[in-house]
Amino acid sequence: MDKTGDIKKIKVNEKSELFNKTGMFYKEFPSDYRQIRYFTLLVVQMAPPEIKEINLLEQQVSELIKNAVKHGNKNNLDKKVKVWYKFETDYAHLIVEDEGEGFKNLDEWNTFNGKRTQCFLKQDFENMAQYVSFRTENSDDNDGGNALFAAVEYWNAGVVFTNKKNCIAVKKKFPRKRHGIKIA
Repeated sequence: MDKTGDIKKIKVNEKSELFNKTGMFYKEFPSDYRQIRYFTLLVVQMAPPEIKEINLLEQQVSELIKNAVKHGNKNNLDKKVKVWYKFETDYAHLIVEDEGEGFKNLDEWNTFNGKRTQCFLKQDFENMAQYVSFRTENSDDNDGGNALFAAVEYWNAGVVFTNKKNCIAVKKKFPRKRHGIKIA
């Protein structure tokens, strides 16, 4: 849930400020599933030590790239994944675009996540069992929507797709610190 009490959703708004690429670094990768970890490290190495949250940030960047390679480009080595990124001491901002058809089930995923969150908030664990894993006809044994559940929590300044839903922009704001003390 966000600060207003609304359940977090992945939005579609290609006019979102999160798609502004001004001042961002850019990398383009082939859709080679075996190299996702390497691609992730090429991006995350630019993050300042203050925000690396090494495991969480790398995991989130890796999932974005993996989804573009696997779901967007269907592991087609002829298709590229484009990544724009910028890291400052108080935020991480990424845009990841693939050449695929887009996330066709986004509305269904948002509905599913809303029901899942409501069950959790009501501590209705019996019914929550229905919302453990989001699966579509295109899902394989390793899919379940878990990366997206984590994404809407981690990227606290937004998760948004373009209208085609093959390009996602995300941003996380980190608390600013001075001399080891968090400031607003």
